[in-house]
Amino acid sequence: MEEVEMTTVSQALLLLSLALLLVTLLLGLVRALRGPSLEDRLMSVLLFGTGGVAMLLLMAVLLAMPALLDVALMLALLGAVAAAAMTRRETHDV
Repeated sequence: MEEVEMTTVSQALLLLSLALLLVTLLLGLVRALRGPSLEDRLMSVLLFGTGGVAMLLLMAVLLAMPALLDVALMLALLGAVAAAAMTRRETHDV
């Protein structure tokens, strides 16, 4: 696999995307802490999983670290399992 040089514009766009994803995750954390219902908390857990995977994928490209792709895959699986566990817990409580 050949190395591709990144321009400063593409690096700046990746950093801007990372910053926007971080702001989104922080807003999701606020919603998880303040959310009155379990549905709000479930949506924020799904947001953490999706946003975390997106951030890891962007960092893998930006830092040229292919190992982050594997970490992103594991986080995606963990997020799906956490969402299923929260849903299952809600159905047993009723």
